[in-house]
Amino acid sequence: MYINSDFSRLEIDLDSCLENYKYFRSRLDASTRLLVLVKANAYGHGAVEFASLMESAGADYLAVAYPVEGIELRQAGIKSPVMVLTAGTDSFEQIINYGLEPGIPNMYSLKLLCEVLEKRGMKNFPIHVKLDTGMHRLGFMTDELAELEDFLRTCSLVTVKSVYSHLAAADDPECDDFTLGQIRLFMANADRLSDSIGYKPLYHILNSAGIERFPQYQFDMVRLGIGIYGVSAIPGTRLSPVASFKCKILQIKTLRPEDGTIGYGRRGKIAEEGTVVATIPVGYADGLDRHLSGGRGSFSVNGHRVPTIGNICMDMSMLDVTGIDVKVGDTVTIFGEDPTIMELARLLGTIPYEILTSVPRRIERIIVRK
Repeated sequence: MYINSDFSRLEIDLDSCLENYKYFRSRLDASTRLLVLVKANAYGHGAVEFASLMESAGADYLAVAYPVEGIELRQAGIKSPVMVLTAGTDSFEQIINYGLEPGIPNMYSLKLLCEVLEKRGMKNFPIHVKLDTGMHRLGFMTDELAELEDFLRTCSLVTVKSVYSHLAAADDPECDDFTLGQIRLFMANADRLSDSIGYKPLYHILNSAGIERFPQYQFDMVRLGIGIYGVSAIPGTRLSPVASFKCKILQIKTLRPEDGTIGYGRRGKIAEEGTVVATIPVGYADGLDRHLSGGRGSFSVNGHRVPTIGNICMDMSMLDVTGIDVKVGDTVTIFGEDPTIMELARLLGTIPYEILTSVPRRIERIIVRK
């Protein structure tokens, strides 16, 4: 894998991570289990590195989206229970081989898994049953429970480790009635399933926003995602940003109007009095959104905010550092404390998740302490 660490890096602040973990842990009862989501390369933070941190911190479960993500963790030596939220239909052999625990959203997936288990002579394999309570993406609807119950009552191939659902709008106070309706439906259907199979699995429905806003419904376990990475659903909550995207200046040029223009499409204009341009080794292939071109985005260097100039390129970008004391090798912060990931998200009309998960693997993840 190509590593660009000489020039650019995503710093993962261990202390901030642990502070956020303690904050969410403090909102839970001592008996409530904590599952941490490390899907999508740990929301761009580095799956193996972050999973190792969470394992050391005491997380009860880890969760990934796809089997390949769980396999990566196992191959890196992660021992914690790993739930696969989207197990698919053709990866059950690998899931079994690597000791992963699949989420089961429908009878088709359940029957396919059981065919594999029967061929291998296995019993009591742990599964997690997903209920659809209003997200309408994956999961068993209420009218599908009878078939599931009949199947599970006579099947010794699997054991239901947990029953779970997903809140669609837990971060939005205007949707609280809908959220509470989801929770009520989840409770009713989870209890119904437990009564039918004769034992009670773990229940979990709260995501990060749910932990903050509806802790009374934490049940047996909660799923901590974006919150552990420093993004809160409650205005004013002081979570610490975990990731800082930084790079170093590659070259500095002092340009005059007669030198023409800057960058692709000749979009960068040189001021009458001249423009000092710093080139950095981060472009749209590194997750730097091209919509931040032409001065719309600005980043930090030596205590100053400096705007982009011209179009952001695939692997590089240019900054207007006119009047700023900078030199080749100085550090530029794309996001972190200044600017924050929330600021960039607002500027781009998106969510922090998209920005974080856009930082590719060629950018090295480095664990740091304050």
